[in-house]
Formats: sequence, structure tokens, C-alpha cells
Amino acid sequence: MTIADLIRQAAARLEPVTDTARLDAELLMAHVLGVSRSDLLLRHMREEGPQDFAALIDRRAAHEPVAYIIGEQEFYGRPFAVTPGVLIPRADSETTVQAALDSARPDARVLDCGTGSGALLLTFLAERADARGVGIDASEAARHCAQTNTEALGLAERAQITAADWSKPGWADALGQFDLVISNPPYVEADAALNRQVRDWEPAEALFAGAEGLDDYRLLIPQLRGLLKPGGVAVLEIGWQQAETVSALAKAEGFTAELRRDLAERPRALILR
Repeated sequence: MTIADLIRQAAARLEPVTDTARLDAELLMAHVLGVSRSDLLLRHMREEGPQDFAALIDRRAAHEPVAYIIGEQEFYGRPFAVTPGVLIPRADSETTVQAALDSARPDARVLDCGTGSGALLLTFLAERADARGVGIDASEAARHCAQTNTEALGLAERAQITAADWSKPGWADALGQFDLVISNPPYVEADAALNRQVRDWEPAEALFAGAEGLDDYRLLIPQLRGLLKPGGVAVLEIGWQQAETVSALAKAEGFTAELRRDLAERPRALILR
């Protein structure tokens, strides 16, 4: 059976699982062959199909995210290694990075709270050659993944990945102050209805933040003033229904809040000054 035939069959099988069945099948086939998706479509569709493709489709049919199966997710035009111990970077979060790039000084010292794969911090540093930063995470698995990406992107001299938990007293005592604090904290309500590939596979500690999804904002925002240098800025990703509430939390701590929307025109990030 040709690769084209296998992809058609796989896409049909995945249609009940995902709205991107054909794309998922193509990405998984490209991964098996060790080629890019564009190369697959241009050069390999008439070839005999590989036997180990079926096992990957079985995993996807069980709602395992494509990024975990292939171990990689593109973000801001760069490949990031991802593992089941980290949240998969979303295109929506590119809005958060862009807000930071637009708001912070080019040579900023950056703190990324809850760095996960390192996508926010490392993208900022890759776009700003004079910037340096620290990514913190309470998860050892996340720190390992972020360090892998730091080295793969050639940023080890400018990025430090370290253990810290902003819910613990004294967590930031040794970190100093920063020109930019950026964070995509957990912000999902505990009882939110999520797609199975999110709820069953991605780490709960990176998703859920209490009954209202606000627990981590309530912890982190009051600490921002002590983390920021004079004139510094914080950029926080938010859920699309949280702009008003999180803005109010920030204003209660003496910050102004500027909203940025994602490509779907949903509220996505707040710039705090």
C-alpha cells in the first residue's frame, strides 16, 4: 500500500478524534520517514508505506497529542522539544511573546514564571540578541525539557533554567530584579470541559488553577512589583474570559493593564506596567 493510501486510511480513522485528521496523519507519516511534511507531499506519496506508521495512528486514535508522539512542536517558527511533562506550546501564546517583544527593552533581563518547554523565554531571547533571562519551574520534567531546548537553540549562555515555585516563601530571593516578567500560568477552571487530548494527556499542574482559574494570578501578581526593575513590564497570558478579572487584580496592586488579542480576536495577554 502506498503512503498516499495509508494517509487516507489514517485520516478517515482519526476523523472522530480530531478536526485536523488529515494534517495529523501527514505529520505522523513525515515523522516516520524523517522528512518534512512538505517534502512528504512533494516527493514520497507514491512510495510503499512504512509498517511502523500504524502504531503511531493507534496512539493518536487514543487521543495522544501529535506533539507528544513526535516529540516536537513548532512555536514562533522554531522547533521545540516537548514531553508529556510540559504543556504543548500553542499558537495563541505567540501573542504573549509578541506583546513582550513590543513592550520590553531589547536588552531586557527576563524572568519566565512557569517556563515549561521554555517557549516564551527562549523565543524572546532568540528574537533579541542582547537579552538574557531566567526560566523557573517547579517541575523537574519541565526544567529538563526547557534545558534541552535551551541547548538546541544555542541559548545556553543567555538562559538559565532553575527550580522555583512562586507559591513558596522566599522563592525569588536569589533571582534579583528584571526588566520583563513573562508568564503563561495555569488558568483553567478545575471543572472546565476540555478536549480529551488536553485533559487526559497534558500535565494538570500546568493547566488548572482552582475553581475560577485565578489562583495563580492571585499569587503571582502581588509579587510582581518586587520582581521588576523601575520601568519594568510584566506580560501575562490569560484565558479568553479572564481579561476583566485579571486586570482588576493587577490594578489593585497598582498596575495599569493593556490587553492584547490573539489572531481570533480573543483576549489573550495583559501588559502590566
